[in-house]
Amino acid sequence: MISYVASEDVRSGVHVWIVASVYGVLSLVTLGVFAVDKRLAMAGARRVPERWLHALSLLGGWPGAMLAFRLVRHKNRKPAFVLRTWMFALLHVAAWSVWAFAM
Repeated sequence: MISYVASEDVRSGVHVWIVASVYGVLSLVTLGVFAVDKRLAMAGARRVPERWLHALSLLGGWPGAMLAFRLVRHKNRKPAFVLRTWMFALLHVAAWSVWAFAM
């Protein structure tokens, strides 16, 4: 019984690292895409579609999107865009909370 509990803890710890790594990578990619889009906007070139920026945020890159609002100052003047990103963040937090409390 004790070995089962210990192995269960190790497995859940590994899952935490995998989830954190996925969020980290998606956040870096999202931040990078926001930065590229900002440069394209400043150059007057063709832009990254907003639906792609939203998709990256929804998939888990919302921390990177929120960093981009501050660091790159991109899309922070569009309240609807910022609100949608916050909604994605709250959705993720709610989903993980439900998952955590269900265990």
